[in-house]
Amino acid sequence: MRYKNLYLNINNPGTYLGNEVNAVKKNDEEVLLNFALAFPDLYEIGSSHFGIQILYDILNSHKDIYAQRVFVPSPDMRDQLIENNISIGGLETKKPLKEFDIIGFSLLYELNYTGVLEILDLGNIPFYSSQRDESFPLVIAGGPCMVNPEPVADFFDFVLVGDGEEAILEISEKIIEWKKNTSRKKYDLLYSVKDIKGVYVPLFFEDKKNKNLFNDYKYDEYSKVEKRKITDLEDAPFPVAPVIPYGRPVHDRLRLEISRGCTRGCRFCQAGMIYRPVRERSVKKLLEIAEKSIENTGYEDLSLLSLSTGDYTCFPELLFFLMKRYMKEARSVSLPSIRAGRLTKELMEEIQKVRKTGFTIAPEAGSQRLRDVINKDLSEEEIVNTVKSAFDMGWQIIKLYFMTGLPTETKEDLDELIMLVKKLKFLPEARRCQINVSLTTFIPKPHTPFQWERLLSREESMENFLYLKNNLKIRGVSVKWQDPEHTRLEGLFSRGDRSLAPLIVKAYESGCHLDGWTEHFNYEKWIECVESLGIDIDRFIDKRDTKSSLPWDKIDIGVTKKYLLRELENSKKAVVTKDCRISDCSGCGVCDFKKIYPKIFDKSGVIEEINETALLPDEIGKNIYRLKILFEKRGNAAYFGHLELIGIFQRAFDRSRLKFDFTKGFHPKPKMNFKDALPLGMESFCEVMTVDCYDTDIEKLLFNLNKTLPEGLYVKDIEKRDKKFKFYPDYISIYEVNLNNIENYVNKISEFNLLNTFEITLLKKKKPRVYDLKYWFGKVEITDTGKIKMKILSENGKTLRPEIFLTHVLNFDKDDTRKLKIYKIKEMDKV
Repeated sequence: MRYKNLYLNINNPGTYLGNEVNAVKKNDEEVLLNFALAFPDLYEIGSSHFGIQILYDILNSHKDIYAQRVFVPSPDMRDQLIENNISIGGLETKKPLKEFDIIGFSLLYELNYTGVLEILDLGNIPFYSSQRDESFPLVIAGGPCMVNPEPVADFFDFVLVGDGEEAILEISEKIIEWKKNTSRKKYDLLYSVKDIKGVYVPLFFEDKKNKNLFNDYKYDEYSKVEKRKITDLEDAPFPVAPVIPYGRPVHDRLRLEISRGCTRGCRFCQAGMIYRPVRERSVKKLLEIAEKSIENTGYEDLSLLSLSTGDYTCFPELLFFLMKRYMKEARSVSLPSIRAGRLTKELMEEIQKVRKTGFTIAPEAGSQRLRDVINKDLSEEEIVNTVKSAFDMGWQIIKLYFMTGLPTETKEDLDELIMLVKKLKFLPEARRCQINVSLTTFIPKPHTPFQWERLLSREESMENFLYLKNNLKIRGVSVKWQDPEHTRLEGLFSRGDRSLAPLIVKAYESGCHLDGWTEHFNYEKWIECVESLGIDIDRFIDKRDTKSSLPWDKIDIGVTKKYLLRELENSKKAVVTKDCRISDCSGCGVCDFKKIYPKIFDKSGVIEEINETALLPDEIGKNIYRLKILFEKRGNAAYFGHLELIGIFQRAFDRSRLKFDFTKGFHPKPKMNFKDALPLGMESFCEVMTVDCYDTDIEKLLFNLNKTLPEGLYVKDIEKRDKKFKFYPDYISIYEVNLNNIENYVNKISEFNLLNTFEITLLKKKKPRVYDLKYWFGKVEITDTGKIKMKILSENGKTLRPEIFLTHVLNFDKDDTRKLKIYKIKEMDKV
């Protein structure tokens, strides 16, 4: 209840409700383990994270575990929590974070490290593991950043390196057993979990003072931590009923992880090294997952998730089947990562059948020589042909990603980048199209062949960016870049050691929050903290001796140092190493060829294996109707914004198997129309909307909608109307307002009722406009229960809200009206 009092004082309150479709509700007092899945960034980012969705599903499938989600609050919500002395809690129940048994952070990006401290701080939990005894939750972490956990190691009791699907339950079971011991000590638990493959306990690895090496260890059998790997993706857990976020998440679509890992061997790419080997899901399995997931979510967009989607063995077949199954339902397929040369004209034709999704390719480097240096086995001809085909097929915007600062890069390489972009823009097919060039600075990440290389200085990066921008001042070409200040800090923390933990704490305490967001990032403040602690950034981001010890050496990702050094030498000679999927084993060291080896599906028999008739959608009928739907918007649902409400209903209709009638054009949308858009926080018993659809069973639809809509939304009635039905433009809405001390307002209401006119001036579209409140409000009543009852006219699509009467007649402050309980209780035709 204390949280509800905050909602009207913040933007996007829907992101704090925790009652999304497919969110899990359990009694946290009846389980053996309360697990907080924490993401150190805003809800809009964290709710889109696929890893969180997987772990949420796995943990909550266990009868003795309840997993809730926690995200960094937006600045306005953070201020409200502090001002009202409220501890941050689990999204689903608001259980204070300090009362959980374990808090697990997913760390994808180094600039989220202050987000870890922000969540702990708002939960009244000490930052350092050494400061937390058995009365505090265990604090752990996972994610790609943990291939070098050292900069944040002192904050965590332990971290998981690698895939978490199996390990998360092993860890949870250990903690459940440990909790049963009345004399439990945290050290005993840490000693126990170190035996779980992939678990790194920082306490058991000591700092060699003044040498910044972390290779001293307490236990001989625990001198290195081997990355955890799921050996077979086919039967790995997959969330077929993922939580559907509110608001505007960055990835508001269904994600199908078609494969994990990549063996192309790009020498700059950390993901391509740490996620080896390649493991694919079969087409049959993916179609089963897609069918169940869409049934449970109603998503209209499907995204094929992989490091290199085009390299999936059965990619054309999968795309064909998905489009065949979902095209008539106006569902699109997007490809977040596609390699130039893999996207043929035939595949583009399939994708654009519903709507043209984004088109992005990443040449990374402008010259063929530099692409060979980084092992980007991609020719200029492939790039040009792919872009040419895309423009020819009707795409209007192409995004190109390049890096600067790659090893051996010269000005000539930059000039060739400029020539390549110009060549693409001057294609006849690209005459009226846009090319967006995105630039970033190369970071020599741990566990890559380039881990010993240097990071460009801020000045060098800016010099290259400006050079490229000044030479690409062409109509239809835009050039943007990632702030090199962001890159410098990312490089520092990806290559750092434990001496950086005090810097993260000091920066957070100095006001550094949400560092991954440009509008919140404060590089000057970070540098002040760096200088005050005497930290030499260059020591971490400069070139390193290949014989020197590295902070992340204790983490074994499977790829051997011998292989990385060999690839480093090949880069100097611009020698390309072929992908082991299509060539001989490259000897990276990951595979043991018993349990761990590439899992690739053979194309042969794919079409015969799948019953095509099972992929065809149900017959949708011929007649189109307009359904008039009366619904309530009560309780937490009052905090949904109008755009959120549209998305919620669209997917609820979809989950109820309603067959929409769609708009025409490149971006077909269901034909839906809401009669009114209520202000945030206002409840209603009588909202009305229409939706155009093919013939449907009304009673069944009513039942299914109420079964699948979030709490607070309830459909009261559905009427089948002619498709030409329209809302009447003139009607009367009846509202009730709960007021404390109603007797203080009786005289003012009586005086208003006696007047013939009551004119006010309001700004509408920045222009003053005079309104007579007597015309719009008529007679205002006080009910027997002590509420104000208003009958407000709506005429030609125009109306006023109860707040206008409250502020101009009863002299309420505008902010105070937002805290009142206002109900829309009825609508009726104008008499």
